[in-house]
Amino acid sequence: MFDDFRRERAARRVKPGDGRPLKRFRWWQSFSRSLFYLRVESDGGEPITYAVDVRHGGDSSGEIRAHLYRNGTLHAESKMPAYFPVEGGTVEVVSTLFGLRRCHFVTADGAERQLLPDAHSAEGRRAALDRDRPTLSHVIGAVSVVALLGGVALFIPQFIETISEIPPVAERLGTFTSPVQFSVWQNVAVGLVTGAASAERALRLRYNWLLDAIAN
Repeated sequence: MFDDFRRERAARRVKPGDGRPLKRFRWWQSFSRSLFYLRVESDGGEPITYAVDVRHGGDSSGEIRAHLYRNGTLHAESKMPAYFPVEGGTVEVVSTLFGLRRCHFVTADGAERQLLPDAHSAEGRRAALDRDRPTLSHVIGAVSVVALLGGVALFIPQFIETISEIPPVAERLGTFTSPVQFSVWQNVAVGLVTGAASAERALRLRYNWLLDAIAN
């Protein structure tokens, strides 16, 4: 029921596009733009290519939007999270601070598949590494998970200590001293490492509510 409400609300955010053409992906946009493709068939059997284009820097107002192109022209756009109705289902796009956590086609019967990234994008290059060098890809993925687990393990005790120092909490439950005592710069370093790990996972559209939420 909540999912239905969320989708209905998201559908109201979808605005029609102005028909402008899709611009080519440029190498310098690797970490500022995500571009994914979906190929479906119309009711008449004609092939249709959709493209989801997201500029992570946002528009002139700083708002991050998903743009849906149909056969090369802008068909619709929406604020995040975006739910675009297309032939046979819905394209769902959800962003994080480090990229996308979701860019999937969900059919009417609930089956879903991830859209294909542009080969020149960071997501496309990461997918190529996974395809061409799976062992190295798995090692990188495992390192990202370990880095995030370490970040969570270091963050939680310090967070609990901060909460316990709030006067009403301290009066009722007492204070907690974290066994982890980092300087500001050490915390910054941990933040950079966990941020890099989350960015790597975002390239594969991986997201875990605990691991990646800490970094985001």
